[in-house]
Amino acid sequence: MTQAVLEPALAEAGKTASATKYVYFFGDGHADGNGKMKDVLGGKGAGLAEMTNAGLPVPPGFTIQTEACREYMRGALSPQIDIEMLAALEKLEKLQGQKLGAGENPLLVSVRSGAKFSMPGMMDTILNLGLNDKAVEALAKRSNNPRFAYDSYRRLIQMFGDVVLDIPKKQFEHIFDGVKAAEKVKFDYELQPDALKKIIAEYEKLVKKETGKDFPQDPLDQLTAARDAVFRSWQNERAKTYRRINRIDDWLGTAVNVQAMVFGNLGENSGTGVGFTRNPATGEHAFFGEYLMNAQGEDVVSGVRTPLSISELERANRKVYQQLKDITGKMEKHYRDMQDFEFTIQDGKLYMLQTRNGKRTGLAAVRVAIDMVNEGLITKDEAIFRVEPNQLYDFLVPRLVEKGEKIEVLATGLPASPGAAVGQIVFTAEEAVKHHANGSYKSIILVRGETTPEDIAGMEVADGILTSRGGMTSHAAVVTRGMGKCCVAGAGDCVVDEAKKELRVKGHTYKPGDWISLDGTTGRVIAGKLKTLDAQPDDPDLVKFMGWADPLRRLRIRANADIPRDAKQARTFGAEGIGLCRTEHMFFAEDRIEHMRAMILASNEKDRRAALKKLLPMQRADFVGLYKAMESLPVTIRLLDPPLHEFLPKREDLLVQIARLEESKPKSPKLKELRTLLARVEELHEMNPMLGLRGCRLGITFPEITEMQARAILEAAVQVKAKGGDPHVEIMIPLIGSIEEMRNQTAIVRRIAEEVFKEKGAKVEYMVGTMIELPRAALTADQIAEEAEFFSFGTNDLTQTTFGISRDDINNFLPAYLKLGIFKQDPFATLDQAGVGQLVKMAVEKGRGTRPTLKVGICGEHGGDPESVKFCHRIGLNYVSCSPFRLLTARLAAAQAALEEKQGEVHTNK
Repeated sequence: MTQAVLEPALAEAGKTASATKYVYFFGDGHADGNGKMKDVLGGKGAGLAEMTNAGLPVPPGFTIQTEACREYMRGALSPQIDIEMLAALEKLEKLQGQKLGAGENPLLVSVRSGAKFSMPGMMDTILNLGLNDKAVEALAKRSNNPRFAYDSYRRLIQMFGDVVLDIPKKQFEHIFDGVKAAEKVKFDYELQPDALKKIIAEYEKLVKKETGKDFPQDPLDQLTAARDAVFRSWQNERAKTYRRINRIDDWLGTAVNVQAMVFGNLGENSGTGVGFTRNPATGEHAFFGEYLMNAQGEDVVSGVRTPLSISELERANRKVYQQLKDITGKMEKHYRDMQDFEFTIQDGKLYMLQTRNGKRTGLAAVRVAIDMVNEGLITKDEAIFRVEPNQLYDFLVPRLVEKGEKIEVLATGLPASPGAAVGQIVFTAEEAVKHHANGSYKSIILVRGETTPEDIAGMEVADGILTSRGGMTSHAAVVTRGMGKCCVAGAGDCVVDEAKKELRVKGHTYKPGDWISLDGTTGRVIAGKLKTLDAQPDDPDLVKFMGWADPLRRLRIRANADIPRDAKQARTFGAEGIGLCRTEHMFFAEDRIEHMRAMILASNEKDRRAALKKLLPMQRADFVGLYKAMESLPVTIRLLDPPLHEFLPKREDLLVQIARLEESKPKSPKLKELRTLLARVEELHEMNPMLGLRGCRLGITFPEITEMQARAILEAAVQVKAKGGDPHVEIMIPLIGSIEEMRNQTAIVRRIAEEVFKEKGAKVEYMVGTMIELPRAALTADQIAEEAEFFSFGTNDLTQTTFGISRDDINNFLPAYLKLGIFKQDPFATLDQAGVGQLVKMAVEKGRGTRPTLKVGICGEHGGDPESVKFCHRIGLNYVSCSPFRLLTARLAAAQAALEEKQGEVHTNK
């Protein structure tokens, strides 16, 4: 909008003013340390206003509030916004004694985003706005530094072209690098004025070619276009993805901050930098940051030049360094949190451009929280909210060492199980076991299209798992989380050719023995062999912090664990019981899979019982180990759940083996065995096995399975009690949909219990309950509670059956759903509180209406998701159960939920 258009509108401002104030001059908002103006001014605008009111050296400017962004998204910007923007600009011009992009001393401004919650690097910024072909000459003359002036102008054209005009940044960089090569210079700051003029001329030609228009020369046109571009950047893909990951409301919008430019590229006595009042990686109470002389802000973070440590500034300019340290120290005390700040030095004078609460690692978050309590800055209750629950992963899993390394990301999949793994590739479970046994590979990455239960032996010895298919609740994801191993699942850019034993990705072909690195916390697949840092679960700071958090929570936190080793590990992470022991995982071990298959292949009950009899002592021994590991804590054991075909080889694999034997050894006895196995596999084939013969339907169809498992569970408990133990047994019937099913299975368990107690001459206390994972079970929970003494919500399957979505196939459309905003989150990662959550809530109320003492928990993957844990607290569950490596997260989320309930508000530390 030009000056000629705006000035008449300004004259009518009094007549047309709306009730909403859209533009605040720095300091007008009266933002305070509680962030009361962050909703309006955004975090950056509120901070600038507060620093201005505190008398700090802040270049003046104004903020266009977030409501303007929301209006932009709705497609109806109020004309009042332009009126107030021009009024604020005139105030800024009078304050500075300059005119935007005009006169002998042109005013230049920066235009930056600033949402309520910090979203570093997600939205767009434009510097040096107001420069044009005339203003650049005036700036060169006024500064007596032509190089600085032309450098500033070429930066504006590049930023404006990229952000506002949507011209790919690479096209500008191609021109820039070409001139550098022609001038035979290595660094940007070595380019002389004439070379920069060439770059400007080429940039302007590029703009004309790509847009059909000249680069805008009217400063007000530049300002209006830049403002709208910043609003538009709220909706760019990286910003939307960041908001989804951090659960930030899409309709908050961003403010726009227009601020008088100060120049760090004015010469060797000028510079710019970023810093933190404490070390954001470790939490150490030490001034931390980087800076560059003769540079603008993007030079520090872009990697074009290597920044200097902020400690070097003390030697270069002690006065500015001390002033910076004093100011930021005061800001930290004022905000009572670690600050992330930006500054510019212009001709030796310090200016503060921003301060905000700094992002930090989990290790740093815990240390900073403890230190600030010790320093009297915050209370222990406040400290609990200074750490995001998911940040505690840092203490439990190894991490990649990336500093100083050249990182090539080959692909990004789903962060299925956190941590880091570096190893040599194998493509089959058998190869993994072989190389582990003979020590030929020091560490192993098992690479598969997708894993199956038959891969369990290889998964056990592998350091990390990579799959090209599958989601957050796929077999690979669920099993590795239980094992505490790193897993990247569903890395669709990876082509896994299991026949050729090749991994093809990004132009590379990897073969057995080649090294790759996995980051299960971010989902990255990285080329080569990086170093790792070990986990720190016994870190003294962590122990102290959790000592503050644990007494606050009402929810108990259990672990999903299937074998004694996992149970012992879970105890070290604070598990208060086992909420889910999946007995099917015990059957895949080499010493029992054949017995399991014999049971499945049996054509009559007698043969099935014979096979089950061989499995009985093995199951009993497993349960003894679990009871001992958990001592007097409760252990919930789920009876056999998956379809029987999962214990048999794949049909396709059997056909291949049969074809090979028919050709090479047609009279081999093995051929008959394989054909029998194939016939049974085909007999068990179901169109939809997840809704077929599984769960309680197995125990009803083949009651001898329930009998054997109940006997193993209870005999183990009697055995442990006889040796001084105190087992607390909870037997869980899976996939119940009706009271009749529950009665059938409960009767078998109780009959076997009486038989065992009579045979052993001893009794143990035990409970029989069910896993609520079908909508009908939730709807009839009052009836089911007549038999069930506890409910455990299997929210993986409950989500699957409520949505009608296969958790293994959701990745075929989930990216589109997330992009379009149909789903805000993956419903298998974060509980759908509006739908699935209401079924859970209703089932709790119905169940306790029948049985007031009903114990209720959750054992799906949602048990380790912070928002889902908080929901479980609000609806009155007794416990949540999650994989061992999510225990700390669940414990902290439960403590925060209890504090939020006590304080009557929801906290956020984004």
